[in-house]
Amino acid sequence: MSKLESLTLKCPNPKAQVAFYTSVLGFDARPNGHLRYSEDEASLLFEPGEGAYLSSQSDVYWKIAISVPNLDLAYRQLNNQGISVSEPRQFLDVGYLAHLSDPEGFAIELIEHTFKGHRKDIEFNQSLLGGGPCLNLITLRANEIAPIRQELLDWGMRPLCVQPVPSHGFTLHFFAFTQDRPPNADLLAVENRTWTYQRPYTVLEIQEVHGAEPMIHPVSSACGYVRTQIGGFGRIASLPPLGIECA
Repeated sequence: MSKLESLTLKCPNPKAQVAFYTSVLGFDARPNGHLRYSEDEASLLFEPGEGAYLSSQSDVYWKIAISVPNLDLAYRQLNNQGISVSEPRQFLDVGYLAHLSDPEGFAIELIEHTFKGHRKDIEFNQSLLGGGPCLNLITLRANEIAPIRQELLDWGMRPLCVQPVPSHGFTLHFFAFTQDRPPNADLLAVENRTWTYQRPYTVLEIQEVHGAEPMIHPVSSACGYVRTQIGGFGRIASLPPLGIECA
């Protein structure tokens, strides 16, 4: 089956990024330079780029999200390492979240498997970040979802949930290469949200920003987003508005 294979970002110091993601966030460094938690998830790849990375809400790339069974544990673990991370909070009926940035300024979201106060009473490995991290989401931005959704569906991705956030002017759409079906056939159902954060593979999240202009890609030599690679696709295809490449 096709899968989200990798996310490539450019930065001035890829070696420092590798050190942060392995020593602080617990990624495994592979011989090919990719960083990965498991084979079911996408990997991260950092390439050298020019200048500093400056994020903007008009960028096609937003963030990655690492899901964990216990966000409060992850918060304590990072604080104990001297890492600046926001205090966990329940954001509307979207998720129980915290945020930090890596050394080059790329945004990282930490998201618990359940909403605040709904954590399951299960055992987990307290030596791992948050009890067991997963690169759950790669989040890209678009100013309109309809043509992108159709292309993703044609590629065989399945929609998992839709989360309108009118107070912030956007809607979140989630897609994955999977046979899993969300618990509720209504993609707007709130129960589908935490179910999505519990998937043991990487999901594509698209933030549809209402009323925005088309999103911006960095120039080829600049630091920032490069591409999202889909593997096992069986043919060459691409989705330029999102910087997605298939093979």
